[in-house]
Amino acid sequence: MEIVHDAGELLRYLKLAMELDTGHPVLIDKYLEGKEVEVDAISDGETVLIPGIMEHIERAGVHSGDSMAVYPGMNLTESEIETIVDYAIRIGLGLKVSGLMNIQLVIMPGDSGRSQIYVLEVNPRASRTVPFISKVTGVPMVNVATKVMLGKSLKEQGYESGLWPRQNLIAIKAPVFSMSKLIGVDTYLGQVMGIDYNFEAALAKALLAAGLMLAPEGAMLFSIADRDKPEALPQIRRFATTGYKIYATEGTAAMLEAAGLPVKIISKKLTEGHPNIIDIINDGTVSGVVNTITGGRIPLRDGFAIRRAAAEKHIPCFTSLDTAKVAIAAITSGSRVYSIQPLTDYREKEPA
Repeated sequence: MEIVHDAGELLRYLKLAMELDTGHPVLIDKYLEGKEVEVDAISDGETVLIPGIMEHIERAGVHSGDSMAVYPGMNLTESEIETIVDYAIRIGLGLKVSGLMNIQLVIMPGDSGRSQIYVLEVNPRASRTVPFISKVTGVPMVNVATKVMLGKSLKEQGYESGLWPRQNLIAIKAPVFSMSKLIGVDTYLGQVMGIDYNFEAALAKALLAAGLMLAPEGAMLFSIADRDKPEALPQIRRFATTGYKIYATEGTAAMLEAAGLPVKIISKKLTEGHPNIIDIINDGTVSGVVNTITGGRIPLRDGFAIRRAAAEKHIPCFTSLDTAKVAIAAITSGSRVYSIQPLTDYREKEPA
């Protein structure tokens, strides 16, 4: 699967697909780069229980296992929540699901100002977020769903249809990529969560646990795909005003110089002199990397070298501008007071 943005990228992908010579067709579908939300629910054929709604930090297009998710959704309107709950109930009953199901949706701005909500996929099974949503809401989803599958209805277990009451906490799920364990290979995925009474504190905990928390000062390396450059500029400016020294590859540096930002140009070409992008990662010059994906074999290879070096040096590396945005927000928010207490206390006690 790949997102293509223009005819050139489509031709490159189709050429690679034809080289596989599988004899299978290629599905071309429209891509909606909207706000993604996710729901884990339990259905017994008559009742659908929704413990909570999660909002992804990264826009649709980042795999749900690779994205950060926030409970409860911080930017959802009451109308959007009602629609998501309505969809979940109708889907669960319509498909006659008995047990767990996972629904992923995308929210797009509508022409009339009212959001359009699309269902991306429905999986009649447990998802990787079931442990997360169970812990933060207090609903033992696996236990409840197992009893449903054995014939005990949700009503008999004391649960009603609809959305479970919102808990008095903020929880953030973050992926953990243990790439540094095996040199030269790609990712192994795990996840951590940060919980607190406000978004900034929960975010900081999640980033710390995932190894993605940036130092309060240092230097950043930016290598940004052309299509992402306009969106990246305000974020890079924020890093610069925070006090970070900025390093960038040639194309990104040209944009920053034109915008009047101080930047040191670093070559992507590993065979043409030093220091290059790998040198400044390996020697600790930079404390973080932002590298958005570019199509084409050579850029992909260069990007892999950047991301691989960052992983092996345990340096935070962001391939999504959405993730980089919350990372800089975590160190500039001024929130340095975290509550440390048992998980159950967050659900049962008011914040001090």
